Amino acid sequence: MERSDTLPASAALLVVDLQRAIDDPRWAAVGPRNNPRAEANIAALLAAWRRTGRTVVHIRHDSTEPGSTYRAGGPGHGFKEEATPLPGERVVGKSVHSAFIGTDLDGWLRERGIGTLVVTGVITNNSVEATARMAGNLGYDTRVVGDATFTFARLDWSGRHRTAEEVHDLSLANLSGEYAAIMDTAGVLAALG
Repeated sequence: MERSDTLPASAALLVVDLQRAIDDPRWAAVGPRNNPRAEANIAALLAAWRRTGRTVVHIRHDSTEPGSTYRAGGPGHGFKEEATPLPGERVVGKSVHSAFIGTDLDGWLRERGIGTLVVTGVITNNSVEATARMAGNLGYDTRVVGDATFTFARLDWSGRHRTAEEVHDLSLANLSGEYAAIMDTAGVLAALG
């Protein structure tokens, strides 16, 4: 997929699952998260999109799992302060990892002629990666903002501890090229022109 260093005026910003649920201590049970400035970077991107009148889409995880921190109606279900939708901004509820499964997101974007997606949010190796992979498979020019996403340390399949940065970097490596271009916040802001 051909990509340039600029972003079209129609590029949509997707903020994935940036809800209070992600601050629950259970997420850091294996170890701390990476990218402590991710929320500030997302806020900067949101401000730029809003200032330039571009499309913002907030993805909200509506978990159906009883013990989930993202359970609809639970204390963690609401958006974090940095990512609170403004009136008129699209909110898409999902109950699985990809924002495209079981939602009208693809049709809604295509009806508006949006072919470029800039993906931010949480968790890098979960809903961000699933959404970006699907976007790439659907033919969108997809950009993932590496410093505007984060994840947590976890144990790998062999039981070895992997830091949040290792998990994050591997997830971005999985996406890079075939599914998405990986950018940073400064690069995205510069690409807005």
